[in-house]
Amino acid sequence: MSFRIRNHAYFTPLFFYAMAVVIFLLALGQFGAFFFQIGLIAVGLFILLILIECLLLFMKPQSSFEAKRHVDERFSNGDFNNVTLSLTNHFPFPVSVSVIDELPVQFQKRDFSMNLKLKPGENYSKPYALRPVERGEYWFGSLNIFVKSPLRLLERRLRYASNELVKVYPAFKEMRQFEMMAISNRLTEVGIKKIRRIGHQMEFDQIREYTKGDDYRTINWKATARRSSLMVNQYQDEKSQQVISIIDLGRTMKMPFEGMTLLDYAINSSLVLSKIAMLKQDKAGLITFNNQVRTIVPPQRNSKQMQVIMESLYNQSTQFEEQSMQALYTAVRRKVHQRSLLVLYTNYESLSAAKRQLPMLQKLSNDHMVVVVFFENTELKNITNEKASDIEGIYIKTIAEKFAYDKKRIVLELERYGIHSVLTAPEDLTVETINKYLELKARGYI
Repeated sequence: MSFRIRNHAYFTPLFFYAMAVVIFLLALGQFGAFFFQIGLIAVGLFILLILIECLLLFMKPQSSFEAKRHVDERFSNGDFNNVTLSLTNHFPFPVSVSVIDELPVQFQKRDFSMNLKLKPGENYSKPYALRPVERGEYWFGSLNIFVKSPLRLLERRLRYASNELVKVYPAFKEMRQFEMMAISNRLTEVGIKKIRRIGHQMEFDQIREYTKGDDYRTINWKATARRSSLMVNQYQDEKSQQVISIIDLGRTMKMPFEGMTLLDYAINSSLVLSKIAMLKQDKAGLITFNNQVRTIVPPQRNSKQMQVIMESLYNQSTQFEEQSMQALYTAVRRKVHQRSLLVLYTNYESLSAAKRQLPMLQKLSNDHMVVVVFFENTELKNITNEKASDIEGIYIKTIAEKFAYDKKRIVLELERYGIHSVLTAPEDLTVETINKYLELKARGYI
C-alpha cells in the first residue's frame, strides 16, 4: 500500500493550512506550557486525521470509483464531435472529484478540468465537444481523477482510459447532413438552389399508349398514325454520368482559413459532392495531384465507393511543390475515357498564375466538362470594405482591391475559353459547388 500511496497521494491546500496552524501552535509553546500542550494535541489530531483519510481513500481498490471516456472511433474534420465522461462513486461516503482529461496535442488545450461532488452510488455524465481542424490520428491521454474524502486533507489520483486513438476523417457529418436533406428534398434549407430543368434532358426509353396526365408534347405522331390511337414517347432521366473531383495538393492550398487549410475545405466539399452525385444516380471518382498524380479513384456508383473515397482523402496533405497540370492532363487522358464532369479544386492569387494553367485546362475541356473551383481571399475583402484613414491605409486598400479585381478577371478569362468556374469564400464552398453541379446537370451539359 505504501507504493500505491506514494505514487497516487497528493496534498490538498487544506493540508498545508492545517500544518501551518499546528506549527503556529507549537511556536506559541515557546511562550507558555499551555500553548505547547495544545500544539502537541493538534499534532496528534493532525496525524490521526491523515491516517483516517489514508484508510478511507486507499484501503479500497481502484474499482471503488469508476470513470469512462466515451468517444467515437472517428471524428469529422471541421465539425463539433461529442465526447462524454461517465463517473460513478462506489465509495461509501460522498467525495469531491477533480477531473483532468488529457486531450490530443492537436487541440493545444492543456487546461481541461472540472470539479464536482458525488454522493455514494451516484452516477454523473458530462458531455463536451471538440472541433478538429486537420485530418489524421489523434491520441487521447489518460483520464485523471482526483478523489477527496470529506476530510479533504489528501486526494487520491486514479487514472483511466489511457492512450485512446481517434482517427479524424473528412467531414462525414456534413456529408450525412446533405445526404438526409437530399433524400427528403430539403436541400434549399442549406442554400442549394432549385434549378428547373431546361427541356427534357432525358434519354429515350420506349413508346407506349397515352394515359391521362401525360405531357402532350411527348406524343409520337407517326406511331399514333400507325396504331390509330394516341402513342407517346417515354423518357428516363440521364444517369450514370461521371463526376470526378480533382484536388490540387500544391502549396497554394496550404493557406489557412479559420483554423483549417483550403485543402481541408476542398476535401470536405468533394466528399459531399461525391455523395450528392451518387444520390443523383451519377458515378463519383477522385484524383489528387501536385507535381505528380498522387491518387486516382475510378468513378463508380456502388455501396463501397464512398468509403473508398473517404479512405483515399484521409491521408492527403499539401506539399510545397508546384502543381503539374501536365501530369494531371496525362493521367486524365489515360484513365478517363468517358466524357465527365471534372471539378478542379485549386487556388489562384494572381491572373498570371491562372494563365499559366490555361493551355492544359483548355485541353481538358476539349474532352470533358471542366469546372475550376477557387477561393476568395476573405481577408483582402475585409480590407477593401474598410475606410482608409491615412496614406498607408489607402495604399494597402488599393493593393487589396487590385488582388480582388484579379480574382474576377480570372473568372472572365476562364469563361472566355469555355471553362466554368466557381469563385467562393471557403465557408460557402460546399453549397456553391453543389449548386454548380446541379445547374450543369439541369442544363444537360453532362
